[in-house]
Amino acid sequence: MLRAVHVVIVGCGRVGSTLALELIASGHTVAVIDRKSDAFKRLGENFSGLTIAGIGFDRDVLLEAGIDRAQAVAAVTNGDNSNILIARVAREKFGIEKVVARIYDPKRAEIYERLGVATVATVKWTSERILRRILPDISSVEWTDPSSNVVLIEREFPNSLVGKKATEILLASACISAIRRLGTAVIPDEKTIVQQGDVGYFMVEINSLNQLDDLLKQGAS
Repeated sequence: MLRAVHVVIVGCGRVGSTLALELIASGHTVAVIDRKSDAFKRLGENFSGLTIAGIGFDRDVLLEAGIDRAQAVAAVTNGDNSNILIARVAREKFGIEKVVARIYDPKRAEIYERLGVATVATVKWTSERILRRILPDISSVEWTDPSSNVVLIEREFPNSLVGKKATEILLASACISAIRRLGTAVIPDEKTIVQQGDVGYFMVEINSLNQLDDLLKQGAS
């Protein structure tokens, strides 16, 4: 069972509302910030989280949302500049490690990825990707083959694997296909060393999915 976390979401559009409802349904606590109070109608009458009308990068508004006890922040307004400013305030002023910003301009997204700010885009894909970064233990599958036997999954490398060769992370029924580092994906070879913040893409037989996750959590032997 996943440990409950508190998440601050700035922006209550389609992505923000979808993300908030999924987090609440999973047993987490959520505070949603939006400039317009009408936006909270997307959450429905039974929404149990906190809603705050205000500017998402305002310190007092963020404190009202409980950012001082939050484990993650998602900036998903409709403006790139606002989202990056929110992300920077969350990381630099409040020390939040898990921060994700929605960026519409792919060129700018690459720049911010290199600065260590995770960026994503599009509604359904965005909410799923944010959930994976906020809750790294959540089960996620990128692709499934027609026979439903092999899947492609995305997993963050734990700190215990930093400094080790990517090719040493072996499992009989799994292999690493690519590594995303600083916004760029590469095919690993014998010389590729895992660095902090790396994200791996693994091809694995469906029956060995839990085994691979256990291997990554424990660190390669």
